[in-house]
Amino acid sequence: MTKGKVPASGLKKHIGFWMRVVSNQVSHAFARKLETSRVTVTEWVVLREMYVSGERTAPSVVAELTGLSRGAISKLISRLLEKGLVTRRESSGDRRYQDIELTKAAIALVPALAKLADENDKEFFGVISATERETLRAILQRVVTLHMVTTVPVD
Repeated sequence: MTKGKVPASGLKKHIGFWMRVVSNQVSHAFARKLETSRVTVTEWVVLREMYVSGERTAPSVVAELTGLSRGAISKLISRLLEKGLVTRRESSGDRRYQDIELTKAAIALVPALAKLADENDKEFFGVISATERETLRAILQRVVTLHMVTTVPVD
């Protein structure tokens, strides 16, 4: 140790470091798998959340579900419109608001992309036992709950 320096913990001693290493690898591998579908990881998250919550919803609801700003959601919706994966129309209750809806193409695409996500998880976490995977998931979910994390990771 250099004279005058205060001891500092090693980077690789931090659980957060290892979580980030794994998370980056899992996310980048999934992004590469999505390339053939022309959908980004962030777009996948939006499509998946819409698929589960109801195929027609307001952009503000999608922003709430994902933790993204309304501005970011607006840009994402524009990209999904261009790709033919959502439609947009005035809300039936109030013309100032708009609803977005998954297209038939998106409804067909989400399960296929979910399968890619499952395969990606299997590639990375298949090296640990089912019990270990469940323990890891439970621990991470407990940390998320304790810290009241409500946003969905999108990148």
